[in-house]
Amino acid sequence: MLLEGLKILIVDDEPDIVEMLAYNFENEKMVVHKALNGIEAIEKAEKYRPDIILLDVMLPDIDGIEVCERIRSLDRMNKTIIIFLSARSEDYSQVAGYNAGGDDYVVKPVRIKILKHKISVLSKRVQNPKETVDTDIIIDKERFLVSKDGTDHVIPKKEFELLALLMSAPEKVFRRDEILHDVWGDTVIGDRTIDVHVRKLREKFGDTVIQTIKGVGYKFSG
Repeated sequence: MLLEGLKILIVDDEPDIVEMLAYNFENEKMVVHKALNGIEAIEKAEKYRPDIILLDVMLPDIDGIEVCERIRSLDRMNKTIIIFLSARSEDYSQVAGYNAGGDDYVVKPVRIKILKHKISVLSKRVQNPKETVDTDIIIDKERFLVSKDGTDHVIPKKEFELLALLMSAPEKVFRRDEILHDVWGDTVIGDRTIDVHVRKLREKFGDTVIQTIKGVGYKFSG
C-alpha cells in the first residue's frame, strides 16, 4: 500500500477526528492539509491541489455535498479523489454524495486500515488512467469508456469499476469479498450482484473476457 508522497486534505469540523486522521496519514509519509469548515476546504483545495480529499458531510457552514460540487467545478480538480466521511448511513445520503462527484462514501466511525486501503486502490486507478491489457480491449479511465475492436462503449459505473479492477491485474483471481470491498465498499448489496454484473460484462465483451473460479471469485483473461 504505497501512500507516500500523496497530498491529502482532511475536512471535518471535529478537531479530534482531523488530528487522528492526520497522525495516521503523516505516518504514511503523506503530505497532510487540514480544514475545519467548507469554505476553508474549498480554499485549500484550490491552493494545494490535493490528490485525495476526505470530506465530512455535516459541516458548520456549507455541507459536504455542496463543497464537493464546488471543488469539482475548480480547474484541474476532476482527478482528485473525494471520499465522504459521515455518521449518516442512509441510502439517500450516500447517493447524494456519489451524485455530487464523490468517489466513495465511508460511514463513521472510520476504520483507518480500511480507509487507507480504499485510498490506495483509488489512487492507483487515478495514477494509471488508461490501461491496455491486450489489442482487443482498452479501458480509458479519464473518459470513462471501454473500447473493444475500435468501438467505444459507455457502460454503467459499477460495471466499469468491476472491469477496471479485474483488468488492473490480468490473470489474478479476485476473491468475491475483495471485489465487494473494492467496488461496492460499505454499500450493502445482494449476494448475486457481482454475478449479475459479470454476466452483463460478458454479454458486452464476450464470454471469455472474465473467467469464474468456482468457490473463489473471478479473473480477467481478455
